[in-house]
Amino acid sequence: MSDSSIVRTGLQRLVLGDAGDHLRNARSGLILHPASVALDLSLAVDALRESGFRLEALFGPQHGARGEKQDNMIESDSYTDARSGLPVHSLYGEVRKPTAVMLDGLEVLLFDLQDVGVRVYTFVWTMALAMEACAEAEVRFVVLDRPNPVGGSVLEGPVLRPGYESFVGLHPIPLRHGLTAGELALWLNDVRGIGCELEVIPMEGWRRDMLWEDTGLPYVLPSPNLPTPVSCDVYPGMVLIEGTNLSEGRGTTRPFELVGAPYLDPERLAQAVAPEHLLGARLRPCWFEPTFQKHEGLLCGGVQLHVTDRAAFRPVTTAVALLKAAKEQTPDAFSWRPPPYEYEERLMPIDILWGHDGLRKGLDAGVSMEELLGDAEVECAEFLAATRPHRLY
Repeated sequence: MSDSSIVRTGLQRLVLGDAGDHLRNARSGLILHPASVALDLSLAVDALRESGFRLEALFGPQHGARGEKQDNMIESDSYTDARSGLPVHSLYGEVRKPTAVMLDGLEVLLFDLQDVGVRVYTFVWTMALAMEACAEAEVRFVVLDRPNPVGGSVLEGPVLRPGYESFVGLHPIPLRHGLTAGELALWLNDVRGIGCELEVIPMEGWRRDMLWEDTGLPYVLPSPNLPTPVSCDVYPGMVLIEGTNLSEGRGTTRPFELVGAPYLDPERLAQAVAPEHLLGARLRPCWFEPTFQKHEGLLCGGVQLHVTDRAAFRPVTTAVALLKAAKEQTPDAFSWRPPPYEYEERLMPIDILWGHDGLRKGLDAGVSMEELLGDAEVECAEFLAATRPHRLY
């Protein structure tokens, strides 16, 4: 494939010198992780320094700047990067918003994280908090835009409601929001009033209907439990499993594609999901044994979600149907995961994942799928209309 047929990310455009020359000599910090790579797979810190950019500090999100933290909710410490010699400030731990000391002496803070288009993925909230810090410190914030792996054409799930804010949702966006990080930054800055000096280096060649394979870009897992593009496809819905005592497949080689528990019957679970709630996918009854996290070392009955048509697949609907089936099959064994979760000590994890308490209360009351999904479709349509001015592609 020729270079002209490949999507050029914001980082690649800086490296090639066709954007951002005015940033080259600025004293800069960089928020990065292992998926922050140029087309040749060189890490952003190396690619930018070799291209003449003046980096003075690095910042690491959840899982660390070099992705060293396997499980979720494992905090990172600040340290000195062995390869570059630059200080690495942790933005996942007690400090999640850059401090004035971290930003001291910087003129620009570059953001180059690969998001996955889901509200509960913490990287966009690291971005939002960094934007706030830059507004306060009068540091320019620059997003090096990257593709949304689940595309930008489909929105799903409810919009986060007031009172349910957390580090897996700080602003009112749908569960599957359909934006790139750059587009979301523009909306946050304008509509949500962050008001930093913001610049987005847009991609070239990306379309909203693209699958990851269409981009021509190498896939580097953005976090340890999203190892493939298919992991990203199922994640917008299957992440809800984290709010229960079901295993979401962490500790296996197919996280978020597998769901189960020691008390479930795989065949019954697969048969309980109606075809209209499984468009573009199939369920395979199976058994698995997680090596860490929930049900570690225990044999779990469950299903593997096989996506057969990614354009038709609606992961949120399928995940809600699976939750409903699992709860109805074993009402006494199924339970909601209690707090704390992602620094939230009071609210139920499922509520902050969903965006309000309607899913939990609806499932407990045995309501229909239509009632469980509620007004999500209308909310998504309203959000789509509200964000059109901030869409770059």
